[in-house]
Amino acid sequence: MKTAFEDIYDQYHKDLFQFIFYMVKDKQQTEDIIQEVYIKVLKSYDTFKGESSEKTWLFSIARHVTIDFFRKQKRKRNRIIDLFDWSEKGFLIKDEHDLPEEVAVLNDEMQQVYRCLDKCTMDQKSVIILRYIQSFSIEETADTLGWSISKVKTTQHRAIKTLKDLLDTGTTGRGEGTEVESQQRRGKA
Repeated sequence: MKTAFEDIYDQYHKDLFQFIFYMVKDKQQTEDIIQEVYIKVLKSYDTFKGESSEKTWLFSIARHVTIDFFRKQKRKRNRIIDLFDWSEKGFLIKDEHDLPEEVAVLNDEMQQVYRCLDKCTMDQKSVIILRYIQSFSIEETADTLGWSISKVKTTQHRAIKTLKDLLDTGTTGRGEGTEVESQQRRGKA
C-alpha cells in the first residue's frame, strides 16, 4: 500500500524537478533543493489543510526553498567578494556556464528564451515557469505563490513584455558581462 508521500512523489516529482531546475539550472543543486523540499513536505504533511490542491501546496514549498537557496548563495557570494580586491580586473570575471545537457538539446530559439528568462525578476520567472512550462492555471499559480489573481496577471503581463523586449533587442546574456561590469559601464561602480 502506498503512502501519501509516495503518491505525491509519483505524481509530481518530474514536474517539481523541472520547476526547480529551470530556476537554478544545475542538476546537482536541483537534486539538493528537491531533497529539502521533500523533507519539508514530510515534516508538514499532517498540517496540510487542503485549502489548496496538493500540487499548489507542494510547488509553493518548492518555490520558498528555492528562494532560500538563492538567498544563501547571495550571502556566500557576498562573503567571497569581501575577501578579494576587485579594483583591478575584477570586472572581467564572467559567469560563462553553459546550459545543462538536458536543456542544451533545445533549439536556439528556446535557449535564447531561457537566457532572457534569467534576466527577469524572480517573481516574473516564477510566473512564466508555472504558467507556461508547468501549465498551471492562473488560479493555481496564485495559490502556489500566495498572490492574488490580479497580481499573477500583472506579473505575467510584465514578464511577457520583458521577455519580448529582451528577445527583440537580442539581449540574451551572452557576452554582456557581470552586474559589476554593467554598473561600471553606467558609472555606478
